[in-house]
Amino acid sequence: MTRQIFLIDGQSFYASVEKAAHPEYRDKPVAVGDPARLNGIILAACPIAKSYGVTTASRVGEALAKCPELIVIRPRMRTYIQISLLITQIFESYTDLVEPYSIDEQFLDVTGSLNYFGSPHELARRIQDHVHLSTGVLTRVGIGPTKVLAKMATDNYAKKIPEGIFELSFDKLESTLWKLPVHHMFMVASAMTRHFTRMGLTCIGDIACMEFGEFKQRMRREMGKQSDIQAGYYWQIARGIDPSPVVAGIRHQLKSVSHGKALRWSLYTGLKDIEIVLLELVIEVCRRTRRHHYMGSVVSVSAAETDGKRSTWFSRQTTLPQPTSLTHEVAAAAHKLFIEHWSGLPLSNLSVSLSQLTDDSMIQLTLFEDRSLAYRKERAIDGIKHRYGSDAIVRASSLMEAGVARERAEQIGGHYK
Repeated sequence: MTRQIFLIDGQSFYASVEKAAHPEYRDKPVAVGDPARLNGIILAACPIAKSYGVTTASRVGEALAKCPELIVIRPRMRTYIQISLLITQIFESYTDLVEPYSIDEQFLDVTGSLNYFGSPHELARRIQDHVHLSTGVLTRVGIGPTKVLAKMATDNYAKKIPEGIFELSFDKLESTLWKLPVHHMFMVASAMTRHFTRMGLTCIGDIACMEFGEFKQRMRREMGKQSDIQAGYYWQIARGIDPSPVVAGIRHQLKSVSHGKALRWSLYTGLKDIEIVLLELVIEVCRRTRRHHYMGSVVSVSAAETDGKRSTWFSRQTTLPQPTSLTHEVAAAAHKLFIEHWSGLPLSNLSVSLSQLTDDSMIQLTLFEDRSLAYRKERAIDGIKHRYGSDAIVRASSLMEAGVARERAEQIGGHYK
């Protein structure tokens, strides 16, 4: 049986939630960002704001220059997550195969639901109305026999038509998808677009209509022998081939735990201030690793450096003597990595990750330290933070001006709750 898969996207999701909460803004340009920070970025803009040239990821100051009447609303990430979960529940009333792809995009396999709700188009319209009446959020629906076609149907067609519904089936590819420029293909960004252009492949159909062997040879000439896997991946996407099923839920096996922070480079010029943030990131990484009952064997540190004129970036990793999620052990390794590879320029971004995760039910003991006692202490601190908030107990260094832990405690994903 041919599958019927939806990719449903919330239109300007954050902005739609805010307009639903503020009916007085219905016919006004609205964007979500921090109005107090002109250098901050726009997270979402409603269609009216976009008509003035306001785009996602543009600076707040730039957006206001293009649209002086723009209403910039501070983000409320907790609310957006709650609305996203409510939308998931609505989808689950039509099918039990709902797979969140992002906070505003979800895959639905409705193959078994059509006997109850009619054609794919009728069901898509019904879901759109249900979501809009319940949340005020408008949605666009891409329909296809595979997840990748449903995704490209949403991005390239459903988002651009008033009805917000478009079906992309295999028999329509030649007359629709294959005529689009290659950068409209799923997972093709600017760098890959340049590669394809140099290969003479300017449209998606140029890839889809080529024999796989020839396409692989072209990829090898352009990118080397290591590109064989990529060749198979892009050739299948161009043809809409995607055997992956819609998997209910979002829980997957963790491969790593990471935490990062964008910094104002003019404030983080010296090692003393940077060390404070580095330790805070390690604390959060270790806490999250313990929450999932893991330990890690590889510590990675990444940093972006700039002085306003020059910019550099590095990412380095090291293997630990034994798996751990103890703060002081991870912090020592992270600090050593940073010192060895930092050029001395101010930092604009810093992140730490712990990978090669293993179960923490068994702990390696050592002769010179009671690691079991250290874990009990850290888990007691975890319990306090879980009950009273992540800023209920912090290191004294986090109370200094360079500390960001208390600010992060008021945020979700780097944005205000």
